[in-house]
Amino acid sequence: FGFAEAINKISKEKQKKIVVIKGNGELAEPYMADFLKTVKESYFIAPFTLDSVAKQPIQTLEALKKYDLAVIAKPTEAFTEEEKQVLDQFIMNGGKTLWLLDEVTADMDSLTTSQSGTILAAQRNLNLTDMFFKYGIRISPLLVKDEYGTPIKLFTGREGSETQEQEYNWRFSPFVYPVSSHPVVKNMEGIKFEFASPIEILKSDINKIVLLASSEYSKTIGTPSPISLDMVTEETTPEEYEGKGMLPVAVLMEGKFNSMYQNRVLPFKDNSFQATGKDNKMIVISDGDVIKNKLNTDGEPYELGFDNRVGALYGNKEFLMNCVNYLLD
Repeated sequence: FGFAEAINKISKEKQKKIVVIKGNGELAEPYMADFLKTVKESYFIAPFTLDSVAKQPIQTLEALKKYDLAVIAKPTEAFTEEEKQVLDQFIMNGGKTLWLLDEVTADMDSLTTSQSGTILAAQRNLNLTDMFFKYGIRISPLLVKDEYGTPIKLFTGREGSETQEQEYNWRFSPFVYPVSSHPVVKNMEGIKFEFASPIEILKSDINKIVLLASSEYSKTIGTPSPISLDMVTEETTPEEYEGKGMLPVAVLMEGKFNSMYQNRVLPFKDNSFQATGKDNKMIVISDGDVIKNKLNTDGEPYELGFDNRVGALYGNKEFLMNCVNYLLD
């Protein structure tokens, strides 16, 4: 896959067009800077705001159809039915999609800046459940807790003028090692997740391949639920995880998708509406932070996958670039 990607990069002109969807509280550009910079080497890329759907849905859909792949990165506001119809018809017309979704309102920035060191993790309503149900999956409004967590550093006190820090295993940031032999993830480094949710695979005609799953020593936590930094000191046993692990957190879907508006009243009139799509592919990742790079004190982006607090580099960038390359070629 690495050879194919390199040959492709040096032998072909840029042809495919990627659009980054905006308008529903998605990640700001500085937090996607390293991903965008890397993608620009091989593809045309542009932002696309869905705000115009309210007044000009047909024109918005026609404009979106000119792109080959839409990236939807960590939206925080619910999608309207009109916006969903535009995205649905983009998919029916062969548009590829890479979804990075947080079904639960919890993130490390809120937790580490909270005075109490505690946040309430609750379900986030993005109004996408029925859409993904029709396509063949469901992102559960739960959190994955995994013994194979990534490290975090916490202040433990002062010694003289020096602040003391200690490294702990943070079970809400799973360190996911690919076990699939699929080319998107084969022989890849571990990928860092933060507050991921499990993806439920439903029966449908779409072919579904689990690209990434939590470890066998993982389980789900219900929401709403308080999450505290004090949880790093929790004692656990292997018995707690028996029969609960291997929870899907990234799924590839391939086939002819059926529109979620099949046999339903359309939110807006569209004479070119398609109830069944062309052969297509999409990847759904149940964590918006997989694509998020950290920023240094000057607001400059670190490399995607680099955790400056513990000095570790994870395989997030390679994984996402493999996703993009696989969907587009």
